[in-house]
Amino acid sequence: MKLAVKKLDAIRLELKFEVPRERVSQKFDKIYGELGKVVKVKGFRQGKVPRHILESQHNKLAREEVIKELIPEVYQEGLEKEKIKPIDLPEILDINLNEGKVTFTAKLDVKPEVKVGDYKRIKITRKSSTVTPEELNKTLEFFKKGQGEGKAVVIDDAFAHGLGFPSLEEFSKSLTRQMEIDKDRHNRRDIENQVAEHLLKKAKLTTPTSLVKKQLTRRLEDIRQRLAAQGLSPEEITKKEEEIRPQLEESVEKDIRIYLVLEKIAELENIPVKEEENLAVKVMEFLLKEAEWSNEA
Repeated sequence: MKLAVKKLDAIRLELKFEVPRERVSQKFDKIYGELGKVVKVKGFRQGKVPRHILESQHNKLAREEVIKELIPEVYQEGLEKEKIKPIDLPEILDINLNEGKVTFTAKLDVKPEVKVGDYKRIKITRKSSTVTPEELNKTLEFFKKGQGEGKAVVIDDAFAHGLGFPSLEEFSKSLTRQMEIDKDRHNRRDIENQVAEHLLKKAKLTTPTSLVKKQLTRRLEDIRQRLAAQGLSPEEITKKEEEIRPQLEESVEKDIRIYLVLEKIAELENIPVKEEENLAVKVMEFLLKEAEWSNEA
């Protein structure tokens, strides 16, 4: 096998393969051997069809099968030979089977070099999760409007009874606890966003475009399915997709960049991550322990 490797940019490689006649011939022998066991040709017993008859009647199929089997095999051998670690499936181009040789080109992205900058003692501002009386009263007003159906509703024990609580006091306590949980969840996201913004500001890396395209396609497909389930027409779905695509692509790129940075930090700090564990969660826990905390004024 001949292999020429060309670097197209910081993370994009082009691999040109040439598979010699001997190996291609061996693969044809295997494919025709398999075909000979299953195809039926008038005048011959199954499994006894001569090779030249198989070649005349099933040449196209044999060529397709040879290419189908050879390319993944040779591609993997090339990666191992050159110690290349792709981050996604390759783009296979220019497949040819001429004069007994198979040639093809593979374009692929490899993991980019990541420079993380300073990631310890990140300054984080923690917001309060305490629910103020003003916030509670504001939420109670929403309940009041939702239950009143346009009529004025007094928020009292009878109101609480209607929602399944023994008293207004118990309802208020339950509501306050739920609001605190929601604020905790929101504050956790805010803290992680502070860490992410710091890391992305300090980091230097090239974003793998193939991963961005793949993730963007997947997220758009999920959105299309949800919109279709809501009863939107194909035209409405297409319009909505065009509206959100730029922002969604930006979000996907950011997610990929932060993951690569977190992955690099895990490597630098020798953070063990088991197969069933989430790398991003474990590294985030490490960074939060190392951070400098302050409370929001």
